Amino acid sequence: MHPVVARVTARIIERSAELRAAYLAVVDQMAQRKPAQDRMGCANLAHAYAALPGSEKFRVTVEKVPNIGIVTAYNDMLSAHQPYQSYPAVLRDEAAKLGVTVQVAGGVPAMCDGITQGTPGMELSLFSRDAIAMSTAISLSHDVFDGVLLLGVCDKIVPGLLIGALHYGHLPCVFVPAGPMGTGLSNKAKAKVREQYAQGLVGREELLKAESAAYHGPGTCTFYGTANSNQMLLEAMGLHVPGAAFVAPGTEAREELTREALRTVLQIGKTRRFTPIGRLVDERCIVNAMVALLATGGSTNHLIHWVAIARAAGIVIDWSDFDELSSAVPLLARVYPNGAADVNQFQAAGGTQWILRELLDGGYMHPDVASVNEEGIYAGADGAPTVSGDDAVLRPVSDPFSASGGLRLLQGKLGRAVIKVSAVPEGHHVIEAPARVFASQEAMLAAFANGEMNCDMVVVVRFQGPQANGMPELHKLTPPLAVLQDQGYKVALITDGRMSGASGKVPAAIHITPEALSGGPLAKVRDGDLIRLDAVHGVLDVLVSEAEWAARELADQPPQAATGFGRELFHNFRRHAGGAEQGACTWL
Repeated sequence: MHPVVARVTARIIERSAELRAAYLAVVDQMAQRKPAQDRMGCANLAHAYAALPGSEKFRVTVEKVPNIGIVTAYNDMLSAHQPYQSYPAVLRDEAAKLGVTVQVAGGVPAMCDGITQGTPGMELSLFSRDAIAMSTAISLSHDVFDGVLLLGVCDKIVPGLLIGALHYGHLPCVFVPAGPMGTGLSNKAKAKVREQYAQGLVGREELLKAESAAYHGPGTCTFYGTANSNQMLLEAMGLHVPGAAFVAPGTEAREELTREALRTVLQIGKTRRFTPIGRLVDERCIVNAMVALLATGGSTNHLIHWVAIARAAGIVIDWSDFDELSSAVPLLARVYPNGAADVNQFQAAGGTQWILRELLDGGYMHPDVASVNEEGIYAGADGAPTVSGDDAVLRPVSDPFSASGGLRLLQGKLGRAVIKVSAVPEGHHVIEAPARVFASQEAMLAAFANGEMNCDMVVVVRFQGPQANGMPELHKLTPPLAVLQDQGYKVALITDGRMSGASGKVPAAIHITPEALSGGPLAKVRDGDLIRLDAVHGVLDVLVSEAEWAARELADQPPQAATGFGRELFHNFRRHAGGAEQGACTWL
């Protein structure tokens, strides 16, 4: 085991000891109960099984066969979740062959940041994760299940399902992905059209044509954003059928993997190799996920989500843990926005199993962890190609793209932030320029449209944290900033909002904590302040004298709409949200 990985793991175990012990005590207490058929009242059971066909009702009540719950994020609006429409029928067919029962326990909401980007709906995005966790808990509250299949793929959906499932930690759980859409217009070509549109060089018709050629069918978007990072991390945690992440929807292989998910959850049930999710997701499992994220240049959103996921299992991690691991974990993948390839090319080059084998053999991941597969997380990795199918996409530990991982912690007078360095050209890792301060992304876009930003600058967009407005993603800022960078200006973005897995070539210090609304120093910044963003040394500073900085008052948040689009329903979420480094949890 690499000494840095071993040291960080030991620190997390020590830090989490009390909380983890309390969590496991509840898991064990729940696991020791009698089956639902012997524990619950007759009226309760009759209600639970009333809609089952007679033969299945007999099996579950008299023969007491396992009853598996399905929690699904299906809707037919989102491309990544549309394939789930057919999954319950497939799983019922497989259950009949195996002599067990399955029931759709409930559905969870699934929203798309790509659709809500730059709209008021984006202010619900981050908090949808906790709403999904609550919906998962409600789905499982009927307490008649011997295991759970979790159907979800995208940004907040997988973290929400996982947080909810961990609150039912006594149940065996398997995640069931849907796979990516086929390759369309390349991500690089799509980004180019977006930049041309920002400059007024092409019109709305051409932009829509390009976007529709990129996002064109069922499945996840093909860039390596939060959705596809989710799938990589679940494989690293042993929560998938091995190799399931990036198999296309609508194929025979995908259907067989879906059927295997049911067989797998039965294999880890009480009568066989009992592996409840609360035991499976331990400190080493969480570290494996963190390493996989760093080695592939995955989504910055997971520096929020995986903190919350770990906490749901009684485990405490922070950004210093990510940063220390990133100093040692090599970058093995180049997938857009960290490279030109999409996830289909990543899969063709060797995919998740190739990455896992390299990290395991290199001593960067814990091999001796539980998994839903009996052979553990090495399962399938041994069958991966010994040589990368494309060394522009995947490289071995012995010859990585970079000796360190794709994410860095920044800290200084402005607080703590993260940056996705793997997507930023090396010549832009250090930026020192005057601040241009905005309180909304709309104000910045207006300034760009008015030709007011043709100079070196560090763009500050504040009052975008969890408590201020739900911490929206600010992707609409990327095209204009990329245009300015291509014109030769030194530009960077710093914000207490998010940029997520699509963070691109412009250096962006994001998730700044504490946020401006809660008294964070970002509220002290004024136009013209010299700001230094140094991703090489991990520094985010404002070059103002200590005396002047200490004397400055915090700026007030300008009036913002907090009603309409359901935003008023999330008032308590905003009021109780923790900081970004604490997972922005609303339930702690």
